[in-house]
Amino acid sequence: MPRGKPSSTRLERGVFITFEGGEGSGKTTQASRLAKLLREEGHRVVETREPGGTPLAEGIREIILSSPAEPMVPPCEALLILAGRSQHMARVIQPALNSGEVVICDRFSDSTFAYQGHARGLDLASLRPMDRFATGGVKPDLTVLIDVPVSIGLARRGRHEKRRDRLDMETQRFHEKVRSGYLDLAAKEPGRVKVVDGKPDPDIVAAKVASVVLQFINKRARPKTAAKTSQGRKVAKSRRR
Repeated sequence: MPRGKPSSTRLERGVFITFEGGEGSGKTTQASRLAKLLREEGHRVVETREPGGTPLAEGIREIILSSPAEPMVPPCEALLILAGRSQHMARVIQPALNSGEVVICDRFSDSTFAYQGHARGLDLASLRPMDRFATGGVKPDLTVLIDVPVSIGLARRGRHEKRRDRLDMETQRFHEKVRSGYLDLAAKEPGRVKVVDGKPDPDIVAAKVASVVLQFINKRARPKTAAKTSQGRKVAKSRRR
């Protein structure tokens, strides 16, 4: 794993950051750029994605995104995603968080609520407890929602015809519901979900993402010198007893 300069701060525990957004939002690019930046800052970073993240879950991803021989009903789609998430959490995300690493995941639970809930029409009151079962109750510490109008996102995807999958083939109305769902989720959890305008040049978007994430991480971290001083005080106090 690439290593940058040593970080001047020390994270007390792992940090779980997710990127969300509709098709063509640019979230995958921004997740990768953030990972590079954090490594340069000296953090240990794990990059992963959903659906997928492990060999087994990547197999489930292929089933979900390919064009099946028969139409896939929404409950089947949701259950496949949750099955992959359970494996992903146990094999990749939780171990990394336990090791104090920064986990950057391209899509997570909010995608399920936006796509399968808001857009497919599945009951969120039923999806949420199933998602908690799959994740063991783990939620992202910070979610970056890259928001773009549906027309812009689909136009971007249209320029990459070979990369189009089953979700790309959905109607514009479906994708409008996805976007509306994301914005609704953000409005209900403004402390966790930060909306970033994805329309500008990627460099401008990356700068905004970096500002949001570094501010969050700096609040979660403490200076190494302070950590050493605190440890020294504990040792000194122990010796005086």
